[in-house]
Amino acid sequence: MSADAIIGLQWGDEGKGKIVDLLAREADYVVRYHGGNNAGHTVVLGKKKYFFRLIPSGVFHKNTHVIIGGGVVLDPEVLISEMDILESEGINLKKKLIISPRAHLILPYHKELDIAYEKARGKKKLGTTKRGIGPAYSDKVSYNGIRVYDLSDWKSFEQKFKFQAGVKNKILNAFGVKPININKSLNSLKKQRTRILPFIKDSFEILNDALAKRKKILFEGAHGIMLDLDWSPYPFATASNTVVGGLNTGAGLPPKSLNNVIGVLKAFTSRVGEGPLPTEIYGRLANAIRERGTEYGTTTGRPRRIGWLDLEAVRFSCAINNVNEIVITKLDILSGLIEIKICTGYRLNGKKVRYSECGYKELEKVKPVYKSFPGWIEDISAVRKFSNLPPECKNYLKFIKKFLGVKIKFVSVGAERNANIKIS
Repeated sequence: MSADAIIGLQWGDEGKGKIVDLLAREADYVVRYHGGNNAGHTVVLGKKKYFFRLIPSGVFHKNTHVIIGGGVVLDPEVLISEMDILESEGINLKKKLIISPRAHLILPYHKELDIAYEKARGKKKLGTTKRGIGPAYSDKVSYNGIRVYDLSDWKSFEQKFKFQAGVKNKILNAFGVKPININKSLNSLKKQRTRILPFIKDSFEILNDALAKRKKILFEGAHGIMLDLDWSPYPFATASNTVVGGLNTGAGLPPKSLNNVIGVLKAFTSRVGEGPLPTEIYGRLANAIRERGTEYGTTTGRPRRIGWLDLEAVRFSCAINNVNEIVITKLDILSGLIEIKICTGYRLNGKKVRYSECGYKELEKVKPVYKSFPGWIEDISAVRKFSNLPPECKNYLKFIKKFLGVKIKFVSVGAERNANIKIS
């Protein structure tokens, strides 16, 4: 088969954008199948950085088409801002971009509700991006959603929007939050509709026809597996399924069609927002890694929490997704550390426990079991061959491979496209 998936194996921010961009050079289609603009992927081309929240990272490749699948929740304003950036770079999106009519829309009241809910939680906030993702998915499953499909009939769209906005404004009033201006919102949406309509096509037939013709399809995961709606330490989760099963629901790909699952793994751990992070580290060391790695949210700019590599959690991610290969990113950030630790398991009340056995309360209490490694002093950002890596660095990688039982495809040692070391 000719379909591969790239997924994040941790709490997000693993560097999937770079890996998708790198592997998309041979792809006919790159597909986003879940999430919304709460996920940010970065692509570095020369001295320029591009930040994407909705449009798949493979858009810069000449012969690659990009699809926003039906499992995505789409903010029209954010989408159009990304389209503007790409078109200013001379990219003809009319020949590249396809938007599924099944994708649900993030509308102005969703964002206001997201903010209102977080404020109401007070100290027990979840740490959402406040982009309206959760409320949009909530509307989807409660039959109150409005889809991209509805943009085709403005009169019908207007009626649906007015009804939903009227209901949502009552909720906002109850929270003491200023309601949205319905007419002003509709005026903006009408303009956005005109821009979006030419890109709406049935992606199901396009993808299945591509499979029949053995075209190369690459699926771009938007979030890490540890944030999956069902397999995370809920409620500290994202609102969609990040596991590979989401390909079937979010893009219509038959499960048997998937050829390869590539898991992206950062050489340490980070996450944005609240929730348990068993290997979290603090103080000067955490600050040093954060600054060296520019560990700030692409979407929110919030500083990411830092931890040692958690292979207990990653082993679960590999198993549930049947990961065939892994890519390790940001290995260069660990250069200069005297000691590096890897979590190989958890203990709770003196007993060994697996990640899958733990809810958020248990994960807050577990004691990580660490294996320590001597660090390396050398700057490895210019290294392009495994044989040229410091012995300590090689040992670190060999342990990860052996522990997970999954081969390493390559290692990233910088943000640039070519800053990689091929392993297998």
